[in-house]
Amino acid sequence: MSQANRAALFFEPGRPFEIRELPIPEPRRGGLTLRITRANICGSELHIWRGDGRFKEIATPQGRILGHEATGFVHALGEGVDQDWNGAPVREGDRIAYQYFRPCGRCRSCIRGSTEACRDSFAIQRGPLDEWPYVRGAFADYLYLHPNQAFFKVPDNVTDTMVVSANCALAQVVMGLERVDVALGDQVVIQGCGGLGLYACAIAKERGAAQVIAIDGIDERLSMAERMGADHVIDFRKVSEPRQRVEAVKDLTGGWGADVVVEVVGFAGVINEGLRMLGLGGRYLEMGTFYPGTSFECDPGRLVMQNQRIEAVASYDAVSLQRAIDFLSRHAGSLPLDEVVVDYPLECIEQAFADQDAGRTRRASLVMS
Repeated sequence: MSQANRAALFFEPGRPFEIRELPIPEPRRGGLTLRITRANICGSELHIWRGDGRFKEIATPQGRILGHEATGFVHALGEGVDQDWNGAPVREGDRIAYQYFRPCGRCRSCIRGSTEACRDSFAIQRGPLDEWPYVRGAFADYLYLHPNQAFFKVPDNVTDTMVVSANCALAQVVMGLERVDVALGDQVVIQGCGGLGLYACAIAKERGAAQVIAIDGIDERLSMAERMGADHVIDFRKVSEPRQRVEAVKDLTGGWGADVVVEVVGFAGVINEGLRMLGLGGRYLEMGTFYPGTSFECDPGRLVMQNQRIEAVASYDAVSLQRAIDFLSRHAGSLPLDEVVVDYPLECIEQAFADQDAGRTRRASLVMS
């Protein structure tokens, strides 16, 4: 086990990451030190790396540590920590999945039960590299989990490869599909078959969707979507016009349109197309284009006349993370959950970003040695 705390520092779009060594944070009362085993490149990190939207203005002369979609095992426990958030005993060496942000519990959103919308959730990710706990992102060997930061033990039948996406992509999908109430008999369209889209296919089917239609333009992703539960796939290389894709969805749904459409492409330009795929009373779930500074065309009159609605979900509550882990355990032997991510060593982080950005890999996972 490494006793160095390597961290990949990001400075600005277009500048390569730099690997530095930082201190390993000692746990304080109520917290714990996590030894990261793998950390994924989430779409949010791609936006930062590319400088999309307002991210093009980001410049950090001292560097910052990106990464949040990760898993690992307990390296050291702080005083008073002996159980996970489900009441299971926890000790050093246990594998855990954690909520990468920490709702404050006191703001207007939190006291109304919407902890996923806490205004102070991400405060723990801010701070200089030379002050404890030093590392505030998952692209490193060690990370500190603060008091009241939710975490759960990982069942033995769930591998690190399966659970690494639970604390962002999978939990977000669980929360999102709950928000738009995907239910028995629904017709669901998934725009995009990256990590989020693949999980959305599987979760929609588990919730009882009668038909899941997945849209992408990469053979491997389309194949994986089918293995994760998609009943039909639309290849946008072959169905190249938005109008044609809308018509294809209408044809597959008996002329009615979708009950739910989920955007997980991360490109605002597909939203208007997705809205047109909805049937009367349909719900549109926006999760992919999380960064500000962009826009899309929308006919509000159509939304009103067809009684449709738009929901947006970025974060999730602690119970959604627990449900995500339970989902993985239930389907560990029936779905290709071990194949959603592709491994890269931390030293190859630049290549991992480039490959994921170019669509050469589904979701790059940085493996810590």
